Amino acid sequence: MDKAQMGNQNELEEFKKLVEEAFDIYDEETLADGIRFYVNPKSREDVERFKESLIHFIPKYHVEVNYRYGEMVLEIKKAKEEKERKWINLVLLIATIVSTTFVGASFTPNFNLVEGIKFSLAIIFVLGSHEMGHYLAARSWGMKTTLPYFIPFPTIVGTLGAVIKHKGPIPNRNALFDVGVSGPIVGVVASVIITAFGLTLPYQPVEGGSYIELGTPPLFDFISSLIKPSTEFIHPIAFAGWVGMLVTFFNLLPVGQLDGGHVLRAMIGEKADYVSKFMPIILIFGGWIYSFFTREDSILIFWGIIALIFSLQKHPQPLNDKLPLDRKRMATGIFAFIIAILCFNPLPIRQLG
Repeated sequence: MDKAQMGNQNELEEFKKLVEEAFDIYDEETLADGIRFYVNPKSREDVERFKESLIHFIPKYHVEVNYRYGEMVLEIKKAKEEKERKWINLVLLIATIVSTTFVGASFTPNFNLVEGIKFSLAIIFVLGSHEMGHYLAARSWGMKTTLPYFIPFPTIVGTLGAVIKHKGPIPNRNALFDVGVSGPIVGVVASVIITAFGLTLPYQPVEGGSYIELGTPPLFDFISSLIKPSTEFIHPIAFAGWVGMLVTFFNLLPVGQLDGGHVLRAMIGEKADYVSKFMPIILIFGGWIYSFFTREDSILIFWGIIALIFSLQKHPQPLNDKLPLDRKRMATGIFAFIIAILCFNPLPIRQLG
């Protein structure tokens, strides 16, 4: 038996001891890549402690609880090493750089590619910072997750953003909170930096071209009041910061598996499901009220419909769902939702002409 096999055997024996503390084992089977136990739980408290202890095994093993012919079966198997195809991340990143550079250059006279590249770097920095916040937080908890996948698309910014894929269970509510809140917090810091820098740059739009009148959120207005830009037109780099704030608000909606849904689920537990189901109604009704009184279409109605889709999927339960958050995390969660409000404008794009 080599050292790797000995290490695995020792870990499996350690796992069996944990099982014995929470369950009565009346039979077991040795599998090619793990062990199967037939068990009866001792008490709910013991089972919850067992779930907490699984954090140590998550990175290397896959644990399942099933029922076979009325018997409770607990299995631990060696996790299959899935080689991450990082070339896909790279190809999508390059494609997104091309698409965002094209959009950025179109904002300038004579289609200036250098300015387009600057805009591309700004928007990728903002969106990438958001996803890397999630990535680093997940890795710190030993959770399996991929690098960001950027999505090139012919939108007003040249991309639909970026996503990362989590694999495996969530250890506890602390981990759920940290992963959920880290993206928006890091992302909004990046947005503030890019906005502040962009507002210091002079900009003259294409003569005779179309332009967008932006509805700016309070956080953007606050930065603008400090910088005091010299013209009414903002540089595309500042526009990238504006986009980051818009993304921050939407992601922090307390719905489903959006970042805000993760944060609220970690803060108040299963009660967050009720908020998740009710929030789309609030958004749609709020958008209708806004449109009725202002005679302008509000993006809230569209966001409400998207939120409704997200709310249909029940949030996965962490392995340990009993341990509440500490006061520091609760305060951070409240702060995150305040940031979301400061990144909100009911009519972000006011005019296209």
